[in-house]
Amino acid sequence: MRYLVTGGAGFIGSNFIRHIFNKYGSDAQVVNLDKLTYAGIRENLAEYEGKKNYRFLHGDIAKQEDVAEAYKGVDGTGVDVVVNFAAETHVDRSLMEAGTFIETDVHGVLVLLEEARKHAPKLRRFVQISTDEVYGSIETGSFVEGDPLNPRNPYSASKAGGDRMAYAYAQTYDLPVIVTRASNNFGPFQYPEKLIPLFVTNAIDNQPLPLYGDGKNIRDWLFVDDHCAAIDFLIGKGENSETYNIGGGNERENREITFKILEILGKPESLIKRVADRVGHDRRYSLDSEKLAALGFRCDTNFDQALERTVRWYADNEPWWRAIKERSAEYKAYYDKQYGAK
Repeated sequence: MRYLVTGGAGFIGSNFIRHIFNKYGSDAQVVNLDKLTYAGIRENLAEYEGKKNYRFLHGDIAKQEDVAEAYKGVDGTGVDVVVNFAAETHVDRSLMEAGTFIETDVHGVLVLLEEARKHAPKLRRFVQISTDEVYGSIETGSFVEGDPLNPRNPYSASKAGGDRMAYAYAQTYDLPVIVTRASNNFGPFQYPEKLIPLFVTNAIDNQPLPLYGDGKNIRDWLFVDDHCAAIDFLIGKGENSETYNIGGGNERENREITFKILEILGKPESLIKRVADRVGHDRRYSLDSEKLAALGFRCDTNFDQALERTVRWYADNEPWWRAIKERSAEYKAYYDKQYGAK
C-alpha cells in the first residue's frame, strides 16, 4: 500500500507511520508531508530517513504545489491512501491566533481534497482526522456520529470545518472519504504543551503543574497506539462517506490525571498550581464508539498501564523534550503568557 501521511512529523502522525512500518514493513510506502511548525519534529522518524520506501517532504497542505508533489508518492507512481493528520490542534493557541487554524484546518483540507479529485478513481481511501471536540460538551451520555456539531472554541470550529468539507467532497464528487473523530490522545512523542506531557515534564523538573479551574473537566483518554490501529483498521473496513468515533473508554477528570502523574513520579501534590479556567473550556467529552465496534474493532489498552508507560517514556527520553523546551523561545513565551514566568 502507498500512503500519503500529512503532518507525519507530529505526535499522532509519527506514531501512525511507525505503526504502518512495524505492521507492513517493506510492503508499505509512505510519503510524509509536514510543514514542520513548532510541533513538527522530523527527528521523530529519523530511523526511516534514507529508506527506499519512505520520503519526507517539507511542505504545507494549504499550498497546491506542495500537495501535488506529495500525491506523486515515494517513487512517482502515486498514492493509494491519504491520511490527513496535519492540523493546528492546541485550543489555547487558537484563542490567540484563530486565523492560522482556519488556514490549515479548513483551507488545507480543501487543497488536499481538490488534489484527491485529480487522482480519483485510483485513490482507495482519504481519511480526514477530526476530533471529539467538534461535538462540544456533554453533561451525560455520549455523542454518536449523527449528533449535531457544536464546537465552542476556534480550534474545534476549524476542525469541524475540515470535517464537513471532507464529507461534502465525498457526497459531491464520490471521493472515498471517511472521517474519524477521536478522543484525547496521549503517548510517546506528544509535544509538551498538552496536559499529560506538560505535567510530566514539569513534575520531573519540580516545576508547577498549572491545573485549570477546579480540575473536574472530564476527558476520554485514548492511547495513541490504539488510535493508530483503529485508523489502519478503518482504511480497510470503513465505508465511504461515513464518520467513525474512536473513543478510548477512559473518562477521567483532569485532576485525577494530575494526581496519577505525581504518584508515578513520586512527586508531591504541592506542585499543583491552580490557575484561572480557560475561556470556553468544555466540561466533558464522551464518545460512543459502538459503530466502530460493530465493524470488529475495540480499543483495549489498559489506561493505567498506558499512562505509566507514557510517563516512563518521558522520564527515559529527557533529551527529546528538553531540546524542545530549551530551543523554543515561542514555547517559553507561550508558557509565561499563559501561566506566569517559571
